[in-house]
Amino acid sequence: MSTTSLHSQGEPLSLADQAFLQLQDRLIFLDIPPGAPLNEGRLSQELQLGRTPLREALKRLESEHLVVTYSRRGTFATTVDITALSEISQVREVLEPLAARLAAERRGGDARAQLEGLRDRLDGAGTAWLDRDEALRWDVQIHRAVYAAAGNSHLQVTLERYSNLATRIWCVVADRIPQLQEHITVHSELLRAVLAGEAEEAGEIMLTHVRDFETQIRQVL
Repeated sequence: MSTTSLHSQGEPLSLADQAFLQLQDRLIFLDIPPGAPLNEGRLSQELQLGRTPLREALKRLESEHLVVTYSRRGTFATTVDITALSEISQVREVLEPLAARLAAERRGGDARAQLEGLRDRLDGAGTAWLDRDEALRWDVQIHRAVYAAAGNSHLQVTLERYSNLATRIWCVVADRIPQLQEHITVHSELLRAVLAGEAEEAGEIMLTHVRDFETQIRQVL
């Protein structure tokens, strides 16, 4: 189970888990640029963690295709492979609607309070307050909450991996996507369907959402 899954379930995080989560988000939102070296000494100081948990986190990140380690050269953030968009989308178009349907069948399950909080915040503020980075992070937060609500840890881990890779591609082109806030607005409908137990509608909304994501990216490539 991924550390994101552990975190969402409220279980205690090890030092390696903490390092993984912090570095994961820096990598997927390109705060650590593609191709940039990851200096263990500097990261150990920044995260206030020892080398052992940091190295464990880096190994996990390598398995998630977010970093790559070369002998005698060190560890680097992976490049963003835009050519993988079709393959990533093929997986997401099958599994994302499944997660939404399962989450709706459980009406959010243990994640219901989190989903309600996200819905209320989105409905209350709309999307006018979202800048580019906030919109990207909002999208990831919603998707991760739905994955957790599905109640299937294997599905959750798989979707987190592909969502992370898709988000990196999105970050590369986000400045050129004019409909970014409209892409986020659909989450209000998705959350309403999940919380109301409307499984088929939730699945359809998620499928359309994922397809729109790919379409918007292709329009600016």
